[in-house]
Amino acid sequence: MIRRFVTIASLAVPLLAAPPVLAKEVPAKPPAAAEAPAAAPNAPAAKELTPGQTAARTRQKTCGAEWRALTDAQKAAQGPKWPQYWSKCNKRLKGGDKA
Repeated sequence: MIRRFVTIASLAVPLLAAPPVLAKEVPAKPPAAAEAPAAAPNAPAAKELTPGQTAARTRQKTCGAEWRALTDAQKAAQGPKWPQYWSKCNKRLKGGDKA
């Protein structure tokens, strides 16, 4: 019994000490790559937003913050879903019937 244990242990020790064969080492990123955002080499540069797009994003964020602040009962009174609330809120923030 002891002989069997010693044999198994002597065969298992090299397996436990060796690094896994299938494991892939993750290469360390150079410091410059960690600081700069990753961009595809052939990707076009990001376009500047137009003033209208900036205003629309601001209105959407404002309406979203208002929507999240409402309770379930208030949401039911405003409209059943976000798209209906967004439509009303967007028109209100744009200034009435300019939509």
